[in-house]
Parts: sequence; structure tokens; C-alpha cells
Amino acid sequence: MWRAAARMAGIGNRLLTIIAGLLVFVMLAYGTYSLWDTYRVSQNAFVSAELLDYKPVGDGESAGFAELQELNPDVRAWITIPDTHIDYPVLQGENDMIYVNQDVYGEFSLSGAIFLASADSPDFSDSYSLLYGHHMENGAMFGDVAKFTETAYFTEHPDGVLYLPDKELTIHIFACVETDAYDEQIYHSGKDVDVSGLLSHIRKKAVQYREAVRGEKLIGLSTCADDVGTNGRVVVFGWLEETSAGREV
Repeated sequence: MWRAAARMAGIGNRLLTIIAGLLVFVMLAYGTYSLWDTYRVSQNAFVSAELLDYKPVGDGESAGFAELQELNPDVRAWITIPDTHIDYPVLQGENDMIYVNQDVYGEFSLSGAIFLASADSPDFSDSYSLLYGHHMENGAMFGDVAKFTETAYFTEHPDGVLYLPDKELTIHIFACVETDAYDEQIYHSGKDVDVSGLLSHIRKKAVQYREAVRGEKLIGLSTCADDVGTNGRVVVFGWLEETSAGREV
């Protein structure tokens, strides 16, 4: 009897060893896949070389807005802030959820796209226009927006460019604000904005601020304060100044 019991115990131990080994293998495989998937999502969040060919840089060498809007008619602009990762087409959906998880090609993407608030005028003619983008840990999309909370970074990046189909606008960055998703003054853009009240609100909440060339229209760039989905937000503000016109569409 004891020999039979010993054999059964040995078989049981071997089965447990096999099961434990399988569990370890599955966990390692899942961990490897998760790391690969995270890396893939992060890398895909950067603008591709193919998409950069469409960037309307104003020198006649790019494909331009006609081709961009053939690619996706929701394209409204292209935003660039030199020496950052912010270099993307700007889209606008029928609502503010469409491009949260959809890229410029209309495909599902966890990194989404940079997009203009759905209530804003597509030609950026409103007194205040608001752009949204995910905070990617590697700095892609609007990940670098959060860096503007740092004094050195804010100082080193005073301007950006917003390319529209018919003109080019300089973005004179003047403030960086830390707030939350329920800030009604900041998250109310469009035509009927009390610009004076908004500017006062920005000045009070700004973690970085400077005097800058003042234009007629404001733009805000909003992202999460971190990449874990809290209600914290970082918003960079700039004045829009027209620097060129007459671009061929």
C-alpha cells in the first residue's frame, strides 16, 4: 500500500511541477506580449515618415492639404512646436470622442490623434480654439505638453506653428496651466468666449507665464497631467498670429 501511495504522490508531484511550469510559461509569454504591445503602441504614436510627407511646410515640397484631406476629410490643420515631439495633423470629429482612440487613417489606435474640439470653428476663426491629445509617456502626441510645467522647457520653447489650408499661423506660447477636467472656463472654447475673463483665469492658475506677442485669437493645447487617466490636466496657451497667406490648397 505504501508503495502505491508513494507512486501516486510522485505522479502528483510531477503533475504539479508540469502545471507550475506551464503557468510560469504563460505568465512570461503574457508579460512579453504586454511589453511588446506597450512598445508598439508607444512607437505608433509618433508621426510616421509616410505621414510627414503630407506635412504642409510651406515650401512646396510636401504633398499638402489637398492630399491630407483626401486621406481624411476631417483634417483641419497641422501643428508643430520645434524641438518637441509635437508635429501632427489636427483632426476634428463630429464629437470629442471620435479621435480619442482613432488615428488619422480612421483606424483604431490607443494613442488616438490630435484633435480640435468639435464645437470649434474648423478654420480656427473663433476667439479661442482648443486642441486635445493623449499624454504618452514617451513624449508622443501631447506628452511634451506636460513638460511645459518646467521653467527651463517653457523658456526654451516660445513658439509653434499652425499650418492651415490657406495660411500659416505662429503660436506665441505665453502660459502653462495645471487644472482639472472640470475647469469650465478653460474647457469652454469657440465663438462665445469671454477672452478677458479667460485670460484673467489663466494668469491666476498659470504655473508658467510670460509676456508674448499678442494676437487676436487664442489656442489651448490640453493633455492629461500624467498617463494614468486621472482628472488632472495640463494646458499650454498661445496667441495666434498670421505669418503667411496665400498657400495653394
